Amino acid sequence: MCRDISEQACQEQPGNFFRHLVAALGNKLADELSNARLILPWLMGAIGAPVWMVGLLVPIREAGALLPQLLIAGQIRLRAIRKWVWVTGGIAQAIGAAVLALLALFGHGTWGGALVLIALTGLSLGRGLSSVATKDVLGKTIAKQRRGTLMGWSASAAGALTLTVGVILTALGDQPGSWAIAILLAAAALGWALNALCAAAIKESPGATEGGANAWDSVKQGLSLLRRDRRFLHFNLSRALLLSSALALPYLALLGQQNSGTDLASLGILIVTSGLAGMIAGPIWGRLADRSSRRVMRTSAIGAAICCLAGAGCMWLPEAWRTSVWPYAIVYGLLMIAHAGIRLGRKTYVVDLADSDTRALYVAFSNTFTGVLMLALGLLLGVMAQWLGSALLLLILALVALAAAWSSHRLAEVEAD
Repeated sequence: MCRDISEQACQEQPGNFFRHLVAALGNKLADELSNARLILPWLMGAIGAPVWMVGLLVPIREAGALLPQLLIAGQIRLRAIRKWVWVTGGIAQAIGAAVLALLALFGHGTWGGALVLIALTGLSLGRGLSSVATKDVLGKTIAKQRRGTLMGWSASAAGALTLTVGVILTALGDQPGSWAIAILLAAAALGWALNALCAAAIKESPGATEGGANAWDSVKQGLSLLRRDRRFLHFNLSRALLLSSALALPYLALLGQQNSGTDLASLGILIVTSGLAGMIAGPIWGRLADRSSRRVMRTSAIGAAICCLAGAGCMWLPEAWRTSVWPYAIVYGLLMIAHAGIRLGRKTYVVDLADSDTRALYVAFSNTFTGVLMLALGLLLGVMAQWLGSALLLLILALVALAAAWSSHRLAEVEAD
């Protein structure tokens, strides 16, 4: 019942499971309500920011959260109680979302867009703090073969709340609304405040503090891990290919916007499909990940490839369908289901691959490695999208997703260890 955690942590596990669940719910809901693939582009449009700034949203949101994590991991290791790093990250994200809400009301033009990017950078750095600490505290307080279930149910509950928000937006009409976007971002700030509060309430036993390192030592340790642990190297190569789902989502949404319009009702429909996807997919992927996170990544990658092909195929639909948001919204929802499986599978895999002494470093190095790739691929795909168009780019990402499925299939099983 309590594999891979201490006896004291086992006794506290029922209460900690609930605290983790509510904290993850607040985090996931806030992530959806400040989504750089949907919400923030609408914010930029509402305040009249330059179009080129919109292209920086997803790279800053993702890479800003991932790149610093290796630098943080060594410092986290020096702390016997790590939940306070998580709390700090949650507070930073809450402040960033609150600033974005104010900018939705008072920002304008180029300076408003620049402030959005600055606030998003601060929010993303807070996310990086929370990401490493969350997985480390999760590994210390929740037993193996319970972690995927926990993350799955939190994703489902957040999906239900996001669905409700989308229905409300759809009913608001066909005009963009700064107040509606500001309310969404304010709710995101409250979600991260709830996340920080629940993290502070988790009962965490002191952990080992030996082996902490400065930033450069952490980089050297991470590179050494790649050389020594072939399973960890293979996982990171698979994860790099699995980025195809995350990178495909904004281009699929862009296709929908270009062909059906950018009003608030269309945004609401996309949020509804995203919420339905999270509500349906979370518990299923979570339980499957506890059995085999490798197979979850493989199956999800195949689904992502099919969705990318379907998204590109929307351009050949009859005009009446092509100019409606619904075909894109349906494919977007299905791609979100596949993306949810990829996220749950790779999170469960890396937590189960490591032990209590190396988990923070494994997670941090993997995230930093992915952050570098996200920046590089994001810039490359931006150039390719300008040249080839979103539809052809989705076809390329479908091939990458198939390669990810093949690589994930060849990963070692870690849940049986």
